[in-house]
Amino acid sequence: MREIVRQKGLEDVTVVNTCAVTAEAVRKSRQAIRRMHRERPGSHLVATGCAVQIDSESFNVMAEVDTILGNSRKLDPEAWDDIFARRALRDMVPDIMTASSRNRMISGFGSRSRAQIQIQNGCDHRCTFCIIPYGRGNSRSVALADIVEQAQVLSANGYNEIVLSGVDITAWGTDLPDSPLLGDLVQSILDQVSDLRRLRVSSVDPVELDDQFVELMATDPRLMPHLHLSVQSGDNLILKRMKRRHAREDVIELCAKLAARRPDITFGADLIAGFPTETETMFDNSLRLVEECNLTWLHIFPYSQRQGTPAARMPQVDSAVIHKRASMLRQLGQFQIQNLLKRWVGRAGNVLMETPFLGRAEQFAQVEFAEPLAAGQIIEARFVESDGARLAGVRL
Repeated sequence: MREIVRQKGLEDVTVVNTCAVTAEAVRKSRQAIRRMHRERPGSHLVATGCAVQIDSESFNVMAEVDTILGNSRKLDPEAWDDIFARRALRDMVPDIMTASSRNRMISGFGSRSRAQIQIQNGCDHRCTFCIIPYGRGNSRSVALADIVEQAQVLSANGYNEIVLSGVDITAWGTDLPDSPLLGDLVQSILDQVSDLRRLRVSSVDPVELDDQFVELMATDPRLMPHLHLSVQSGDNLILKRMKRRHAREDVIELCAKLAARRPDITFGADLIAGFPTETETMFDNSLRLVEECNLTWLHIFPYSQRQGTPAARMPQVDSAVIHKRASMLRQLGQFQIQNLLKRWVGRAGNVLMETPFLGRAEQFAQVEFAEPLAAGQIIEARFVESDGARLAGVRL
């Protein structure tokens, strides 16, 4: 959106891309709109994103907002022409479920060190806690050839790392001819973008990873040894009530299989604390899963009740209990990171510099340097100490 506005030479415009993943995210989105209105008086304020898509009317009535723009139109240059020709200002939020199966690709954004390619958008699943499909629509994939071509361009432009992202990237390809799998895409990128040094994937569904992807993760050094898993709970009954597609045993099996074949791999995970009906025993199963799978870099979400979802109609856990459990999971996550980094002290590894003083190891750990280094380059470093949150490195 920033690039569209820049290319069209539009001035005095403020865009707030709202989030709806939790009720708190929606509150912060409204807060950001009001703050931007105060800080940039007279600027044309466009509100877009998932919160706007899901509840357009509540944003339409905000006095601070000049235009509301649906997710299916926010990357359409013609929509921005309409806005600034004042042909349309309010009614620009069409039904997301009618969005074209051909997804508009977003790529190249990020830091100087890495680029991202959005290979897929939307979600066909209906987890009982999640409102996001109603903001993003059904799953829509970018064609394999288009993704490979974009990866080639980004690599040629000096990006040493590319991240494949999306709402549900393990669903990539299901709506394309011949239904290719994520492993097919990763293999094609690795084969056809020979100069690319590092390839990562964003959050994945642990039960939907295909065999070819697992094999590549186990054997190809250019595919980074870090997976962030959409786990959500370590208790099977809660997973069933969430309408997830995996059991705790599936997560344990996947992590064990990959760790046996690629011992340096690390795992992150999304976990929800205090899902409706969650008992202490059920919560303990989540704590134990973190330890059994050696999960690190946890994304912890206190359960957020979203009206319109089946989980909102289930018996709710007391909010104080929810936040206590979330705190316990975060503390366990920090402990897991501390132990992991402690084991790495004295080892060497490759680090992609993100800023002159901070880089990221292949396994996702942050590495800090005392001397400045050029952002974007990959260097070999020795990890000399850890403060419990990141490593200190010395260039070799």
